[in-house]
Amino acid sequence: MRDNIKGGALTETTFFVLLAVYKPNHGYGIMQFIEKETNGRVVLGAGTLYGAINALAKKKWIAPFDNEADNNKKEYIITDAGKQKAREELKRMGEVYKLASAIIRGERNQ
Repeated sequence: MRDNIKGGALTETTFFVLLAVYKPNHGYGIMQFIEKETNGRVVLGAGTLYGAINALAKKKWIAPFDNEADNNKKEYIITDAGKQKAREELKRMGEVYKLASAIIRGERNQ
């Protein structure tokens, strides 16, 4: 996972995984969420997904979720630190959107 440390930008994969676990979700469910919500534009392989899950767990942005009803599937949930990071990324993306929109509309000189 190559998140930009200096600028704080997350990779698209990282951001989507964080969004996918705002509710408890298992690996295959995360893959389905991302594919559905991007209209098939982003399709994760198992290696990419589980690499991202491991990295996010190491950063304590997600954590295992204890689902007593179904012990067969390991589920994950976003942590408070992960929610904070997702909010920061949303703010950063909003700033990029505003700048790009102004330049494209010709309202701002480069």
